[in-house]
Amino acid sequence: MSVRFRLLLLIASTIILLPAVVVLALGMPAFGAHPLPYGDAINRDAPGQRHISNMVSAVNFDYRGFDTMGEEFMLVTAVTGAVMLLRGTRGESPGAEPEEVPGRSVQPAGEAIVLICRLMLPVSLLFGIYVVLHATATPGGGFQGGVIIASAVLLLYLGDGYRVWRSIVRSRLLHLCEGGAAAAFVLTGLVPMLLGHAFLENILPTGQFRDMLAGWLMQIENLAVAFAVAGGFAMLFLEFLEETRAPKGEE
Repeated sequence: MSVRFRLLLLIASTIILLPAVVVLALGMPAFGAHPLPYGDAINRDAPGQRHISNMVSAVNFDYRGFDTMGEEFMLVTAVTGAVMLLRGTRGESPGAEPEEVPGRSVQPAGEAIVLICRLMLPVSLLFGIYVVLHATATPGGGFQGGVIIASAVLLLYLGDGYRVWRSIVRSRLLHLCEGGAAAAFVLTGLVPMLLGHAFLENILPTGQFRDMLAGWLMQIENLAVAFAVAGGFAMLFLEFLEETRAPKGEE
């Protein structure tokens, strides 16, 4: 397919779809308005029923916690698929020696970059933990905090290089972090069933309104999501960076 044909196809598709986009845009509700009563019901009932002030967490970890469990396993499946594809070409054995391409030598990071990364790593890590722990009190939660934590670990590679990164970050620990957290989420739902309640039913005390530890069972689910997301993203970073290492043996 030539570049000219692809360009013509793009123009034709744009002309065909543009009227539909305009109709959809004009038919959207006004900013801040919504036609469904679901959000109003959550804002009205969740503070009294669950004693938390973050309504997004109330939906994610309580009212529709089963959907969140499905989303978590979608992430686990996606990470597993990516790992299998990458390891299928280079094998399972890890290595701490980066590959060197002729004519493209790896330049060491400047002192300013190393200093900034070393300073920002603990700050980013603490901020990620803060976001995770305040899931029921303020905007935040395990999804957002888990990504921040994984990104903070990536600063180790950016500042100190591949060898240091690979000597500290271990794939087995990340496997345990991601898989164990996903299993913990399921167990959080099964334990109430063993006691005669519904799956993921909040059988623990809900605590004080706007308290950081309010929600109790939701806190366990939130921490499980945080570990799964952090482990999953860190595993992706690790596998992609493994592609830059020097092959061993017959790889």
